[in-house]
Amino acid sequence: MIEEALVSRVLGEALRTGGDFAEVFVEDKRSSSGRLDDGKIEELGSGRDRGAGIRVVVGETTGFAHTADLSEAGLLAAAEAAAAAARGGGGGVRTVELTRVDTSSQPVGERPEEVAKATKVELLQRADEVARGQGGAIRQVSASYGDSRRRILVANSDGLLAADDQTRTLFVVGVVASGDAGMQTGRRSVGHTMGFELFDRYQVEDLAREAAEQALTKLRARPAPSGALPVVIGSGGGGVLFHEACGHGLEADHIQKNVSVFAGRVGQQVASPLVTIVDDGTIANEWGTFAIDDEGTPAQRNVLIEDGILTDYMWDQLRARKEGRALSGNGRRQSYKHLPMVRMTNTVLTNGSSTPEEIVADTPNGVYVSHLGGGQVNTATGDFVFGMTEAYLIEDGKITEPLREGNLIGNGPKVLEMIDAVGNDFQMGPPGTCGKDGQGVPVGDGVPTLRVTSLTVGGTAA
Repeated sequence: MIEEALVSRVLGEALRTGGDFAEVFVEDKRSSSGRLDDGKIEELGSGRDRGAGIRVVVGETTGFAHTADLSEAGLLAAAEAAAAAARGGGGGVRTVELTRVDTSSQPVGERPEEVAKATKVELLQRADEVARGQGGAIRQVSASYGDSRRRILVANSDGLLAADDQTRTLFVVGVVASGDAGMQTGRRSVGHTMGFELFDRYQVEDLAREAAEQALTKLRARPAPSGALPVVIGSGGGGVLFHEACGHGLEADHIQKNVSVFAGRVGQQVASPLVTIVDDGTIANEWGTFAIDDEGTPAQRNVLIEDGILTDYMWDQLRARKEGRALSGNGRRQSYKHLPMVRMTNTVLTNGSSTPEEIVADTPNGVYVSHLGGGQVNTATGDFVFGMTEAYLIEDGKITEPLREGNLIGNGPKVLEMIDAVGNDFQMGPPGTCGKDGQGVPVGDGVPTLRVTSLTVGGTAA
C-alpha cells in the first residue's frame, strides 16, 4: 500500500528523538452493506477508509498519532507527532532495516466487491419471502448483508514488515412473530472470513426458515423456571458465555492490572478436568481468523486452559515485551485510528467424549439452552448475566417444552469448575463483534454440548 523505503523513513523519524520501539500500521478497508426491513430495502451503501496509525514507545509512555494522509509528508508529520507525545530525549537517527515476513491470507473464491448490488439485494428479498411464508403469525422480517475487504501492512523498529488481506462476508435474518404469548423473536446469522462463496455453503432460505421457526416456537413457550438448576448448553450456541465470562479474564492487560480472577494462577487447577479452552486465530475461514494480528504477529493456536489447568494468557506486543514472553497473536485494533490491545480471536472449548444424547438423558430435570444472547460480565469477579434466546425444559432426561426468554446468572470461574459433562459434537457459533474499551473487532466462539451442574435461571415461572 506504501513503498517499503518510505515505511523505513517513517520509522526513522518516529525514533529520531529517542524511543524504545516504533510501529507503523497502514490500513485500507472497503465495505458494502444492505438492509431490508418490512419488505423494503432501507439501506444499500458502500464505503472506504484508509490511513495509518503510528506508535512510539519510550519507557512506560506510548505516543500515538493517526492520519488519513498517506503521502510522505503526512506520514512523517504523524510520526513526529507520535514521537513528541512519547519523547524521552536521546536524540540521534536510527535506521530501520525491514525484513518481510511471508504470510498466507485466507483464500477468496469470489470477491464480494465484484458482485453486482442487485445480486446482494436478491439475497435479502429471498430471505424475506421465505420467512414470511412460514405462517400468518410472522409480523416482521429484517435481513442484512455485509462484506468487507481489509488490507493491512505492519512494520516496526524490530525490522518486521508483514501484510494481510482479510475478506469477510455476513448475512443476518431477524423475525418477529405475534400470538397469545405476545411478540416473540427469532434470529439466525452466518459470517466467515471468505468471499461471496459463503452463499455456496449456506442458503439464505435456510437461515430465514430457522429464524421464523424459532420465533413461532416461542409463541407456544411456557415461562422459564427460576432458581438453581442443571443447565445443558447446546453445541455452538453457548460459546459466547466462555468468551465473556472467562476469555476476557485471560487477556494479559487485565492480568497485569490485577483485575482478573485468573491473575497469578498459571499452573493451577481453575476448571473441571474435562475443560480445555483454546484461542485460535488460525481456524480456516472463521470470523476471528486472520494471517497476522494488527501488530504483525502470525495468528496462532494458544491453549489457555488444558484439562482444567491454567496454562497461559493472551498477549500483545507491549505486555509480552515487558514480561519477556512470546507473542501470541492477540494484538488487535478496530482500525488505524486505534491503538492495539489484547483481544481474543476464535475462543473455543474443545470436544469431550460424551454424546449429546447421553448428556441430556443423564439430566433428570433442568434447562437445555440452544442459543445464548447478549450479556454482562464483571471481569474482576467473573460474575455474569446472559439472556437465553432459545431454551427448552428437560424433564425425565428428555428435551420437552420450549421456554420463553430468561436469563442465566452465574460466575465464570465457578462455571468452569461445575462442568461435569462435555460432548463430542463441537460446533462454532454465530459470528460476533467483541467490544472492549470502545473498540469492536470480529471474533468467533464455539463449544460442544456441555452440562453445568447448577446455574441460576432467571425465569418468571412461579
